[in-house]
Amino acid sequence: MQAQLDRKAPRGGLGRAMRYLGNQRRSAMIAYGALVLATLAQLAVPQLVQSMIDAVTRAGADPSAAEAIVLSAAGLILLFAVLRGVFSFLQAFMSEQTSQGLAFDLRNAIFEKIQRLSFSYYDQNQTGQLMVRATDDVERVRTFIAQGLIMAAQSLLLLVGALLVLAFTNWQLTLVVLPLLPVALLVFVIFGSVSQPLFAAVQQKLSALNTILQENLAGLKVVKAFAREPYEERRFADAATALMEQQLRVNRVFSFLFPVVFLVAQIGQAAILYFGGRQILAGTLDLGEYQKFSLYLVYLFFPLGQLGFIIALMAQASASAGRIFEVLDARSEITDRPGAITLPPIQGRVEFRNVTFRYLGTGEPVLRGVSFVVEPGQTVALLGATGSGKTSIINLIPRFYDATEGQVLIDGYDVRDVTLDSLRGQIGIVLQESNLFSGTIRDNIAFGQPDATDEQVEAAARAAAAHDFIMSFPEGYATPVGERGVTLSGGQKQRIAIARALLLNPRLLILDDSTSSVDLQTEATIQQALDQLMQGRTSFVIAQRISTVLNADQILVLDRGQVVARGTHAELLEQSPIYAEIYHSQLV
Repeated sequence: MQAQLDRKAPRGGLGRAMRYLGNQRRSAMIAYGALVLATLAQLAVPQLVQSMIDAVTRAGADPSAAEAIVLSAAGLILLFAVLRGVFSFLQAFMSEQTSQGLAFDLRNAIFEKIQRLSFSYYDQNQTGQLMVRATDDVERVRTFIAQGLIMAAQSLLLLVGALLVLAFTNWQLTLVVLPLLPVALLVFVIFGSVSQPLFAAVQQKLSALNTILQENLAGLKVVKAFAREPYEERRFADAATALMEQQLRVNRVFSFLFPVVFLVAQIGQAAILYFGGRQILAGTLDLGEYQKFSLYLVYLFFPLGQLGFIIALMAQASASAGRIFEVLDARSEITDRPGAITLPPIQGRVEFRNVTFRYLGTGEPVLRGVSFVVEPGQTVALLGATGSGKTSIINLIPRFYDATEGQVLIDGYDVRDVTLDSLRGQIGIVLQESNLFSGTIRDNIAFGQPDATDEQVEAAARAAAAHDFIMSFPEGYATPVGERGVTLSGGQKQRIAIARALLLNPRLLILDDSTSSVDLQTEATIQQALDQLMQGRTSFVIAQRISTVLNADQILVLDRGQVVARGTHAELLEQSPIYAEIYHSQLV
């Protein structure tokens, strides 16, 4: 299945990417200034060569004067070569610095955008696609800025400078090669338009390959557990084959392009040999002038020889820039409304008013007309079969998604009318999947409050029944956590995630099946701590086991997106057949 990101690439992406050069104005000006000076030094050499040749051919008149002219010209040629080398080094260094700065800005812009996009965006787009945007696509734009753009500017300077000198040197010979320039320009336009879609397809197939790689690295244990290595290897090989075949299509195009460009250059060289030779025989062109003309002709055809490389870099960068701006232009479904206010410190009253919700791009709602009120300090348990809508309810409270119809209110404020930061900053959340980050255990507990003291971190860990196992490690709270917490057990990760939420001391607490990954003994320990900590807080608890929700002030029983029963444990045993069935199936 092709990701949504590849459906349509915005046009003009390369021009928009180049606007980021505004942040690198100083280094760019130095780079292009050095380029101009190096090119001028290069353009001066053929004139000096003519002086040397003329001095040699006229040596019979005054050999000593001719020798002095030759030595002077040779010295100047050497000087200009040194100057060109110095300015070329400066140009290369500063253009690389400019391109790295642009790549830095683009990657930061992409990452910042990814951080702010809503969950519905990630429901439709693959992680591997986004990773390629921030890495390979940015690198291709950077390479064009560092090499292709500089090369294009150098080619333009050489082309214009050489044309002017050739026209003043011998306008008749200049007219011979002039018709070749529109031909070369036409070749440039044709191959540019043909190659850009090919490079876009390369990037799409690279994204698909990267997605398979990312999924397999993340789910390696599952692959091994089900002995699916051969299948995954074939899937990766198929994606790699598709990428290779697309790259070969590109190579076929450019294998044809370069001979065409060099053919145009060779035709011009042959024409000059013929018409220049005739002028020499006629006595209207001397040897020194012809040699100068030939050298400037090289400067004229040199840009034509570079066309293929410039086209390749530009086509790749243009395709990649379009893909980058697909992300930067993406519209987040969840944003602060104009005039959104800061949510004041909450008491914890939560109300759902006739809420209906469906995920973007789906027809059937996952919640239908859900209404309930939770008073401050109450504990609410959500119970129901998988797919009944429990997680959807808690996703609407911190605005991970917005209700399709109806309202979600906290202390009377519609969550859509307050800023996201002020809303989420007052909600503690422990999700079903405990995501930990590379760093120490302390860093993970203090993730939401980096300035917390060691005493506060330890208190949160004790409350989550995590302190004892943390201290069993030789480094204690300084113990490094592997990628995604792989060095910890499921129960240990879950307790660290609980401690992370509790450190915020939130008035509103959401626990999404937070004891699902622990054994019964650990569950009892955690539950005892949570019972104490949930006092005075409004708490939403999702659990598959009734034993974790027996003491809730309210239990909402959901079935197919609707609240089919509500009440305490005792009330629901008498009133709700669904609840009674769950209870008896688990405990009796």
